[in-house]
Amino acid sequence: MATAAFPVSNKGRGRHSPLPGLSLTLGITFTWLGILLLLPLVALFIKSLTLGPAHFAEAAFSRRAIASYELSFGAALVAAAVNAVFGLLVAWVLVRYRFPGRRLLGALVDLPFALPTAVAGIALTAVYANTGWVGKPAATLGLQLAYNPVGVVIALTFIGLPFVVRTVEPVLADMGHGLEEAAATLGARRWTIFRRVILPEIFPAIVTGFALAFARGVGEYGSVIFIAGNMPFKSEISPLLIVTKLEEYDYAGATAIATVLLLASLILLLLINAWQGRELRRRSA
Repeated sequence: MATAAFPVSNKGRGRHSPLPGLSLTLGITFTWLGILLLLPLVALFIKSLTLGPAHFAEAAFSRRAIASYELSFGAALVAAAVNAVFGLLVAWVLVRYRFPGRRLLGALVDLPFALPTAVAGIALTAVYANTGWVGKPAATLGLQLAYNPVGVVIALTFIGLPFVVRTVEPVLADMGHGLEEAAATLGARRWTIFRRVILPEIFPAIVTGFALAFARGVGEYGSVIFIAGNMPFKSEISPLLIVTKLEEYDYAGATAIATVLLLASLILLLLINAWQGRELRRRSA
């Protein structure tokens, strides 16, 4: 006697995930991030609190420290802005065009990630110093590209470019050509298509790349010290001043300057993340 076959329903059965449950996953995540990221930052803040307000202000806001802040944040801001423009151009070329050597160009973009910062600094100095391939012709025109704030901007531009390119590139790749073709069929010109259609879609990615390049530039040390000149009040960056304080056994001064850099970078990143969240909510609405 044949029995009727009925489909077996999976309704009510829990789905099996290759990862642990939510509580265990969150526990592991917060523990790992706490040990790796949060604990050192908390230790830095606690150390700075032991200095006392007067001692902290004296160490963190001396004339030499303020000059180093102005150079570090100013140079990082300029370099990030330059990378936002040219990083977008490089990402556009890598996504929209096929040409011989495209893979090699993509690998070169990632070179600052893999290159030791000291090696990058020596290479940049060899090229942009007054005796270098680029620095020597520039010196004949009265332009000094090394051992001054210009050299700091050059070094930070070099190490910050991959952050913008690799942030914008996947967004451009996901866009495709549909929106552009639709705008073109409606009679929009190329600049109008870029300004009204493409740029609003990729602008959050550009801001993210800008923020990452800026944050990296503020704390960069190895690639800068060789080309900066390291003159107090002129070309001394804040990370170098921290190292100088440590070499002088002035741990309080080093801690105070490090705390200022950390707070400034953290506030900037929080503001940018808040803006991005607002933009995502606005787009979803």
